[in-house]
Amino acid sequence: MSARRIPSRGSFNASSHMNERGSTTIFVLGLCVVVLFVGGLSVDFWRVIAARRALAAMADSAAAAGANGVDLSALRSGALALNPSRARQLAGDQIARSSDVVRVQSVVIDSDTTAVRVTVSQHIEFSLLGLLGDHQGFTITVSAAGSPRRN
Repeated sequence: MSARRIPSRGSFNASSHMNERGSTTIFVLGLCVVVLFVGGLSVDFWRVIAARRALAAMADSAAAAGANGVDLSALRSGALALNPSRARQLAGDQIARSSDVVRVQSVVIDSDTTAVRVTVSQHIEFSLLGLLGDHQGFTITVSAAGSPRRN
């Protein structure tokens, strides 16, 4: 009876590692794809947040400007009311001044004697995630309202 030698835990067996050649390369390539996907997701996520903040600032400033369109004849008689056409004009002028900074897809300004409402939309295209598939992007819509008030 011959004695069989049992390999210790730290021993190297060349035949068992021959069929594992390249597995580290495949693992690193897979890891790179995951990191690229997460990076693209974060870049696109921050682009959406920045665009939404810019649109919200634009809509808020336009609604505040439109709220200054007070009907002077109603104010002289003691009532606080908006002149709808003047409120829309002031809000539109503010949007025109702000649209140099932010590219806007659509603007809706609605006004009555109590409030002016501004809705601004922008289409966002995917940057890095567009390379992986969906090229549609999506639309961000922000609304704001303003009304005159007494101090």
